Order: sequence, then structure tokens, then C-alpha cells
Amino acid sequence: MSELSVNNLLGIKYLKREDIDLIFETADYFKEVINRPIKKVPSLRDITIANIFFENSTRTKLSFEIAQKRLSADIINFSATQSSVKKGETLIDTVNNILSMKVDMVIMRHANAGAAYFLSKNVKASIINAGDGAHEHPTQGLLDSFSIREKLGKVGGKKVVIVGDILHSRVALSNIYTLKMLGAEVKLCGPKTLIPKYIESLGVSVETNLRKALEWCDVANVLRVQNERMDVNYFPSTREYVKQFGIDKTLLESLSKEIVIMHPGPINRGVEITSEVADSNQSIILDQVENGVAIRMAVIYLLASKIKK
Repeated sequence: MSELSVNNLLGIKYLKREDIDLIFETADYFKEVINRPIKKVPSLRDITIANIFFENSTRTKLSFEIAQKRLSADIINFSATQSSVKKGETLIDTVNNILSMKVDMVIMRHANAGAAYFLSKNVKASIINAGDGAHEHPTQGLLDSFSIREKLGKVGGKKVVIVGDILHSRVALSNIYTLKMLGAEVKLCGPKTLIPKYIESLGVSVETNLRKALEWCDVANVLRVQNERMDVNYFPSTREYVKQFGIDKTLLESLSKEIVIMHPGPINRGVEITSEVADSNQSIILDQVENGVAIRMAVIYLLASKIKK
């Protein structure tokens, strides 16, 4: 397979297994590029990309920007928090105004689930979803599985537990889709109030006891509690959460095997994991950050090559 089966990256659920394999192969190449003394390739010199973020984002936005610069693309950054959107302009108007400046690709983060899909049906540009509400965050799902493949040799047959606030997480859903497509076993662990009701229909199981979940897994992907998305209390207190679902060094060392620790960031140190765990040899958190640039380069490059045709 030499090209993607899709023209946009709206969510992992729209991809085929071959698409993921192609993205990973391309990311392997770009990973080698970004570790060279000269980290740039001229691949996208004639492509203009608009980064449109309707929600605050530091890490994802930076990662996309670095990926675009490494590919020599032209970039327009648009922060909707200081824009006409505040004055009531619609999403389509905003994006069409930007596209009239001859933009080829839009990277968008939006608070509403389905916003990227809606946009792809209404504007002529390639759309990459950088997170839509609590729905999907496809490049994060891809980079997490890519990081597991790099660390453990493959994803198929591995046991991965996703710990924490599954209900409000777009990372969890993209991870579940990617991991299942690549043949991993997936378990979710967290307070019952933070696990969506019908999630098991996606072929995952639920374990509310953290120790049991960690004993079972090869990899624990730990998510933060998204207080900013919560309008009611889902658990008694942060202290209570830490006691039941926080991962510290003592707990890790008491397990019968060494497991890999991941976190999509930003980390609430001392809540879902302690600093000792985040900075330990078992953690691949900084590898995830580096792999994020390679995966985003791969996705942008592969989608852009379809635009050029």
C-alpha cells in the first residue's frame, strides 16, 4: 500500500489496518530524519497548512508545528480564543476565510465532538483532527501504539491497560481503536463513574482494581483526570482518587514483573502518577513526545501527497 485510503484524518475508526502500517513505516523514516544534524526535508515546500485551535493546547500544537516545519511547509496559526469566533462567526465561515488564502490543509482542535467530520464535509481542504471534544485524538492514538511497537517490538498480543478518566478522554477512544486494530488486548481501569456505560461493546474489558489491572498488563497508559470537563463530582476527592488509582514507585516495585508506563500529558504529578514514576526507566513518556513529531510528519506528508495529485 503506497497511499492512505482516506483524504482526511478524522478519527482512527475511519482507517484501515493498512493505513496504520503505512503511517508507522513513514514515521520510522521521519524518526531517522529528525535525529540527523539537519532535521529538515523539503517535501512540502509548496503546501500551506493552517493550525486552527478552538481549545487551548500547548503540546499538541507545538508537536504539529515542529512536524510542519521539519517538512518545510508554510504555516498559518490561528487561535480561535482571540478571534472573530468570539463575535459569533460560524466554524465554516472562519475556515472558508482561511482557505480563501489558498490553504491546503487544516489541523483543527475543537471542543465539540464531530467538528472535524462536519468540517470535512463542508470545506475543500484536507482536515486533520487534533482532538474533537471527548471523542477522538487520532494522532495521539497512533503515536501511543507506535511507541509501544518501538519499545516492545510489536503491538499485537500485548496487554495494555488504560487507567484513569476514560469518560472525558479523546485519547482513550483513539487508543482503543488503534490497539484493537493492531491486535492488542485492552483493559480499562478507573472509578466506575469515569468509565462510559457501553464501552465494553468496543471489545475491551473493565477492571476497577488497579493492582489487578497492573499485574495483568504489559503496558499502562495513564490518563489525567480532566477536571476542566467535569460539571459534577465523579469521585469523593483527589486524595481518595490518588489512594485508589494513583501509581507510585512502591506499587510498581511490588508487581511481579516490570511494566511500561505511558502518559499522553500533561501530567498531574502526584495525582495519577508520582514524579518518581514519570521520570523512571519504566516510563516512555519522553519517547512518546519525540514519536509524536514523527507520526504527525508521517500523517501530514501522506495526506499532502494526495493533495498534490
